[in-house]
Amino acid sequence: MSKNYLEPAAEIPVFDECEVLVVGGGAAGHSAAIAAARAGCKNVVLMERYGYMGGDVTGGYVIMVPDLSWYEKSFVRGLQEEWFTRLEAIPGAVRGPAMRRLGSTDPLLVDAWKNIHDCVSRNVNSPNRLVRAVYFEPNQLKIELDKMLLEERDRIRVYCHCWGTKPIVENSQVKGVIFESKEGRRALMAKIVIDATGDGDLYSQTGAPYFSLADGRTRSATTALVYRIAGIDWNLYQEWRRSRPELAMKVRECVTRIAGFNSMPLPTNQNDMCWINNWHGDMDCTKIKDLTQTEMATRDTIRDVIAYLKEAIPTAFGNAYLYDIAPQTGNRCSRRLDAEYVMNPGDFAFASRFDDVIAWHSTICQINDCGPVEIPYRAILPKGIDNLLAPGRHFGANEVAIDWLNLIPQCVGTGQAAGIAAAVAAADGTTARSVDIRKVQDLLVEQDVPLPRHPGVDPSYTECCEAHEYGLFTDMAKEAKTNPEYFKNFRQW
Repeated sequence: MSKNYLEPAAEIPVFDECEVLVVGGGAAGHSAAIAAARAGCKNVVLMERYGYMGGDVTGGYVIMVPDLSWYEKSFVRGLQEEWFTRLEAIPGAVRGPAMRRLGSTDPLLVDAWKNIHDCVSRNVNSPNRLVRAVYFEPNQLKIELDKMLLEERDRIRVYCHCWGTKPIVENSQVKGVIFESKEGRRALMAKIVIDATGDGDLYSQTGAPYFSLADGRTRSATTALVYRIAGIDWNLYQEWRRSRPELAMKVRECVTRIAGFNSMPLPTNQNDMCWINNWHGDMDCTKIKDLTQTEMATRDTIRDVIAYLKEAIPTAFGNAYLYDIAPQTGNRCSRRLDAEYVMNPGDFAFASRFDDVIAWHSTICQINDCGPVEIPYRAILPKGIDNLLAPGRHFGANEVAIDWLNLIPQCVGTGQAAGIAAAVAAADGTTARSVDIRKVQDLLVEQDVPLPRHPGVDPSYTECCEAHEYGLFTDMAKEAKTNPEYFKNFRQW
């Protein structure tokens, strides 16, 4: 429609004021708020549109976090690893290789964990080894994320059921956010604002440049509505797959055909339950029609998928039933920040180094054998706008690299860094752009985040990378070094 309505001017009450405002309580936003408080900020506000924290993790049922380690080293630590350290105290809440087993090539352990997707390394040219990949119960994580906030209740004020809709910008600086709630339209003023909406809902309205949806052929250009099936036996299902490899290859094909979109059963934190992940292609999670289509099309086929699995694999799925459906749509990518630095496949193929590194993560990228890649502070820093940071799945990465960088660990890692940077800037009276990055890095290391070349980090992390050539022994990495056009049409998914 081309019609317009002219909204009358109105005064908007200021609801609250703070030093650091985080909009969005997902993996990035929750981490940003916690990190800011632990870095010394005493006036943090965390705004979330739902009634719980975690976003895609707890609401979209992204219930597995992959590739937290490389060989024997746990590269993804900080708040990400703290989630699981806390949950391990709850019986059955987490499932995955223990930290002491990282990198193990013990054939018995490797065989035991092969049943659990991503717990064993993927490179076919080297011995299989155990990887820190963790499956967890999303409702237990919801509780734990709340507990982390309650521990900082003197420094963090949490406002749920509030939807940040518009940034307040003056002289190219963000001063706060207008939000909507049951109480009406209100303003919340802040020294530093962190856009952790996942879709760039705020930075896209500031005049800062950004990119649109990733290429339609990538994983990032898909949406999902995840659901869980209980009453199954995952180990029996894996035994069935191993004994009937030809038939097993058809399971995903048949489930996809019945659903009408790419679908796949995956393990959970317990043997009697699996989740059905799905990929609705060429979707934009900022479009109302695409979100609606994703939810309704998935729910319309759930019963058919379960009925098929019960009939086709009765030994493992004979007693299967629908356990629950994720309370929110699984969103993978929409807008991407045209940041001060935009990450690209070359950063994986050439082991790029950054003086402003804020995370050093093993990832799902096969170019460097899932080895660590450095993420710079500039990748969460918008161009032309100050006092705004943009961690999470909408940060600065091109249409190919975003597929390896918009997963939960990178959301947590960039969120933790953004929170610390905001706290340092507020305390020092600087801006997000002029913040003392060395102070930020020192505080990250204090918060258990290993960073390359930092004197406070165990040198064995760098030694591990050097011993294994930073993963650049793969055919893809070698090809990239000799062919400048290699990544032009490159797609991993």
